[in-house]
Amino acid sequence: MLFDFETISPQDRYKLLVSTVLPRPIAWVVTQDLQGHLNAAPFSFFNAVSQDPPIVIIGIGGRKPGDAKDTGRNIRETGEFVVNLVGHANLPQMTITAIDFPPEVDEIAEAGLTTLPSVKVKPPRIAESPVALECRRFMLIDLNVNRTLVLGEVLAMHVRDDCLSDPERLHVDTPKLDLVGRMHGSGWYARTTDLEDVPRIRLPDWQRRS
Repeated sequence: MLFDFETISPQDRYKLLVSTVLPRPIAWVVTQDLQGHLNAAPFSFFNAVSQDPPIVIIGIGGRKPGDAKDTGRNIRETGEFVVNLVGHANLPQMTITAIDFPPEVDEIAEAGLTTLPSVKVKPPRIAESPVALECRRFMLIDLNVNRTLVLGEVLAMHVRDDCLSDPERLHVDTPKLDLVGRMHGSGWYARTTDLEDVPRIRLPDWQRRS
């Protein structure tokens, strides 16, 4: 069936996109406002898009026109944030931080999480997360009055020690991270435990097959 995105509502486009473009990694973003209040919120319109410079992108939507949520406002005002990746063990706490608390509420405290200091930016990282990316605002792209794309330059990365198989060679034990991805509907997630190794085919190998 064809769905013409020029003729359907933004909500229907959203429904189709989040039901098909998946699993999506989750950016569990910690920011700090100008008064020092912390905020944590998850976003699944997220990915890494470049290694030189190292750039991640996050799509942040507002609850109403002109509202970029606390995360978007804090990034716009301070230019700093930390992207924490969500392990399966973090899933219950992550869902708590997705609640629409008022700006003055510390979602990290509400979820019973702890923090560790960052080394390059002011916002702390979530101690329970297996991976944290310290980021500086690289560019903001306002798509409309309530949707902003945040491009962040990764200044530093923290990986939990037991998830490194060979630190000297930068080898991460990726399955041990046990990350989750966002799926469809209001509460479906996927674990990165069902894996299949399909090696990339080199051109000479392909040519020898013919």
